[in-house]
Amino acid sequence: MFFLISVAAAVAASAFGYLQARKFVRGRLAYVDAVQRGYAPIIAGVAAFAIGLPVVGLLPIVGGGTALLFGAGVGTGVAAGAKDTRLRRLRA
Repeated sequence: MFFLISVAAAVAASAFGYLQARKFVRGRLAYVDAVQRGYAPIIAGVAAFAIGLPVVGLLPIVGGGTALLFGAGVGTGVAAGAKDTRLRRLRA
């Protein structure tokens, strides 16, 4: 039972990170050139992982894998948002 709850929390955190990062890049960082660089999603993902790791350390059900998936979700969200701005699909 706890395993399913932890998997659901990890998936929810990953989806939340992806959607919010993509929305932020598309909306607020549309005209920032640095977000178009190849290292921007990596930096964002590592930073999200570093911020999420102490948070999941305080929670009893989730672990480091949740922070890892959250960082991956943020990184892929930044990459997808940057691609959207490159292709000028700001309003979908």
